[in-house]
Amino acid sequence: MLITIGEVLNATALSEVRDTLARLRYEDGRATAGWHAAGVKKNEQARASVSLDLIRERLSSALLAHPVFATAARPKALTPLLISKTAAGGHYGAHVDAAIMGALRADVSFTLFLSPPGDYDGGELIIETPAGADAYKLEAGCAIVYPATTLHRVAPVTRGERFVAAGWAQSLVRDAGQRELLFDLDTAKTRLFEQHGKTPEFDLIAKCAANLLRRWAQT
Repeated sequence: MLITIGEVLNATALSEVRDTLARLRYEDGRATAGWHAAGVKKNEQARASVSLDLIRERLSSALLAHPVFATAARPKALTPLLISKTAAGGHYGAHVDAAIMGALRADVSFTLFLSPPGDYDGGELIIETPAGADAYKLEAGCAIVYPATTLHRVAPVTRGERFVAAGWAQSLVRDAGQRELLFDLDTAKTRLFEQHGKTPEFDLIAKCAANLLRRWAQT
């Protein structure tokens, strides 16, 4: 399942995060790419620092607190976020994310956009699907969540600078199709409750959702 999420960060939080981004120091992004991806990666990533640790914690907390992210990803744990800067001429060619990152299995990939789309040209995140390639360039503070199994790339930036936070989640529900079914059930359950309150139909959907999660979750 691929899903976009609006307003992970509000305007105040986003402004504070962007102020911090300007003070970070950056290094060659190929250091975190696998041998097969390093040759197609041209960007920079924030160097280790106390400021980076703080911004990672803030962004991770915002994602985990967002109900749509929680329902779509079913995160058991997140990797430390990568803060990426892609300037004019930078890009990241087609690649698939590593299956294991540190001690975590990477089930779900996500990108949190930190630059307004008007700040740069190009730089779309392009994700391959069975129906073809889809390009995404979201508003600052919005995120996209997608299976880590997909081929994807970042189109060349031709003007300005593109800042994003990228990360991965090990999910409580390993299978992407099962996560999608649970997401749909939870969405239907929530909308039914909002429209009609607690009804016998709501109870049946809630029962199915809970018992499927009980069956599929890997704790």
